[in-house]
Parts: sequence; C-alpha cells; structure tokens
Amino acid sequence: MSRDVAARSEGEPAPVSVDALPTLELDDLAHEEEAALVARGRAYAREYGRIQGAQTTLLKNLAVVVVSLRIQYQDMRGAGHEYRQTVAEMYRSAGIDPDSSSAMQAAVRWHVGNLLRRTMTPRELEANDLQLTSPLERLQDNRAVNSALVKAAKVSAEVAESTPKPRRSTGEPATAEESKAVKATADHLRLATVARDILGKLDRNVIRKHMTDGQRHALDVELAAMERKLASLRKLTQKPSSRG
Repeated sequence: MSRDVAARSEGEPAPVSVDALPTLELDDLAHEEEAALVARGRAYAREYGRIQGAQTTLLKNLAVVVVSLRIQYQDMRGAGHEYRQTVAEMYRSAGIDPDSSSAMQAAVRWHVGNLLRRTMTPRELEANDLQLTSPLERLQDNRAVNSALVKAAKVSAEVAESTPKPRRSTGEPATAEESKAVKATADHLRLATVARDILGKLDRNVIRKHMTDGQRHALDVELAAMERKLASLRKLTQKPSSRG
C-alpha cells in the first residue's frame, strides 16, 4: 500500500503532494471507508483546482514574455527567423515532453493573441497584418454564430409542427382554417427575427480581409438573391392587403 494511503489521520488523507503523487490502484483503497474516500476525493479535486489556476497564471506570464521578445525583435507578428529560433530554444531548453510542449505553446499563443489586442491600437494591428479581433472575441463570435444557426434550425422545425387550436373570444374553439392562420402569422414573425439575427452575424472584417475574390462573389450572389426576396416581401408589408 502506498504511503499516501497509510499517512492519514481520522479518515482524512494526507495533504496531496504533487511532486511525489503516486498513481493509485483499486487495491490501495480497498479498505477505506466512505468518509475517507470522500475526503480523499475532495483533497484531489481541491489540488487539481489549485494547479489549474496556477497553470493559467503561468501561461499568461509566458505570453507576456513572448510578447516582450517580439517587441525586442520588432517582430509583432512573431514570424521572423531570429525570434522563432529564440522562442523554440526557450521551450526546448525547458525539457518538457514534446506533446505537452505543443499543447502548452498553443495555449500561450491564445493568450498572446488576446494580449496583443489589449496593448496595440487598431492601426498598429493592421500595420502588422494582424486581425483586429482577439482569439477570445473570435471564439465568442463563433459561439454566437452557432447559437443563431441552432436557433434557426429549431424555429424551422417548430414551424412545421402543429400547435394547439386557439379559441375565439366567445370561448368556442377556432376552426382549423383560423388555427392555421394564427400559427402561420406567428411563425412568419419568428422566422423574420431569426433571419435578421443570422445576417447580423456576417462580419465585415472577414468579408473584406479574409475572403477570396471568388468567395466574396459567391456571397454577393446570395445576398443579391436575399435582397430581391426582401424587396418582394416588403411590397406586401408596406401597403394594406387588397380585400375581396
């Protein structure tokens, strides 16, 4: 049995020491009571949370170091050979497993991107051919786009479903035709709201700076079709319907 199992008092496991943390087997805990197991799990979870917090701080500090190196090399994009060699040697000399190092460097780049956009002006970002939005902002934008698309799919599916029949002011059930009309009008308003939300997610910066000419043309064709459809619909909404 490991020393970590043995070294406890009154059902509480010994404080977790990350430097000498053993890998447990089921046999190690076979004789522990419920209270001791819960206390052990709580200690491990607490230590994991502490380590995670320290990792975030270390990653942010590494990002500050990396940006400081870019400033010294006058290479804010981090694309120059000298800068890249220096940073590569910094990570190599840390002696970290290559797989772990790759994940760590990716996380550092995330914080570098956010830091650059907190410290550089839009003009400086454009002069260095850097995107104006930070990785965090782009992630939030992606989530907003995904949310809008999910909502659109949900509304489209609900539009196809039946709804309870409304009742007239007299309390009598509405006819099937009246029920369909009420549902259809509500659905049209919901669909219009979703369509507006999706259009609002189109990013001018992406269209202007990141799309190819072919992609912009394809988008323009779709927008032109939308424009024609909107124009035809607005002819109906901007004047009273003719009555028979």
